[in-house]
Amino acid sequence: MRHWLANVWYLGRKELSSLLADKVLLALILYSFTLSVHTVATGVKTDVDKARVAIVDNDRSALSHRIGDALLPPYFRPPDRLDRGAVDGAMDRGEYTFVLDLPPEMEADLRRGHSPTVQLNIDATAMTQAGIGSAYIQQIIAQEVAGMLDPRGESPAPVTLVSRTFFNPNLEGMWFQAVMAVIQYITILSVLLVGAAVIREREHGTIEHLLVMPLGASEIAAAKIWANGLVILVASGLSLKFVVELWLQVPVQGSLALFLAGVALYLFATTSLGILLATVTRSMPQFSLIAIPVFMVLNMLSGATSPLESMPPFMQWLIQASPTMHFVKLAQAVLYRGAGLDLVWPQMLVLAALGGLFLSAALSQFRAMLARSQ
Repeated sequence: MRHWLANVWYLGRKELSSLLADKVLLALILYSFTLSVHTVATGVKTDVDKARVAIVDNDRSALSHRIGDALLPPYFRPPDRLDRGAVDGAMDRGEYTFVLDLPPEMEADLRRGHSPTVQLNIDATAMTQAGIGSAYIQQIIAQEVAGMLDPRGESPAPVTLVSRTFFNPNLEGMWFQAVMAVIQYITILSVLLVGAAVIREREHGTIEHLLVMPLGASEIAAAKIWANGLVILVASGLSLKFVVELWLQVPVQGSLALFLAGVALYLFATTSLGILLATVTRSMPQFSLIAIPVFMVLNMLSGATSPLESMPPFMQWLIQASPTMHFVKLAQAVLYRGAGLDLVWPQMLVLAALGGLFLSAALSQFRAMLARSQ
């Protein structure tokens, strides 16, 4: 066992020196965990931000002006005034996301006890803003109508709803996007780096050098896993501390050490998967054509972009074989909710089991690849 560990150590050092000599890969890792994380966190908006609004004011009353004044930044831009005949053309040209059509004598009808109809035209090609923004506008109209009918607020509402938002009180989308960006780059770079290391050995002919040495497939694979995994582990920890926490000012609730322990187990699974993919391909282009779709599936079905509960039951069962899904649950529990080991140990256990499964399959394919190279 001591001899095996010594071989893995020295082979891993060789992998690290080879990676450190590759300036392009180092630049890619540095960019991914710094500028790219910042760009994704600040550039991708999942909430309403400066939505374009126009109002067709057929009422021209105090209430209609109150509604227009209530559409405030940063959610909405100051609303423009449109004629009804210009609505279709403006919507076709994509000039506005929302066009609010207020009927004539709206305020007078409300004071007489009637229920006038307000039309809200929505450009649903801006899907995220359309869904959330329409709810905001409905709430704003309801508040302004209630304030107009009962300016002193003397009529109590039949039900009082008190909302308490935990973990992200201001519903900042950047808090979510920043951490998920780090997880995405951990996934794709861990698969690509270790897979590229295997392909590079084959293309450069250094695989023959390893074959004449008293080395086994497990030693070669383990060295590639710990060397490349260590680089990603350090880069992700520094990115979370300096980019997410300090630069983007996103609060991290839980233990960084526990999160990095989860990252280590996740890297064990994804690097083993990278070796498995590299052993079934013959060149770097082939490996890329397989690895990129695998990453897309892992990311899209991880629960990071859409809840697992919204997936079909069969997909919910099938996706249990994805290490990314379990890692996302672990990361969200630790970093957002401050969970401890007592809550996330099931995910850590599953990640270790999936890593062992992927490594067993990778070693089987790796031995077959080495046998073909002899």
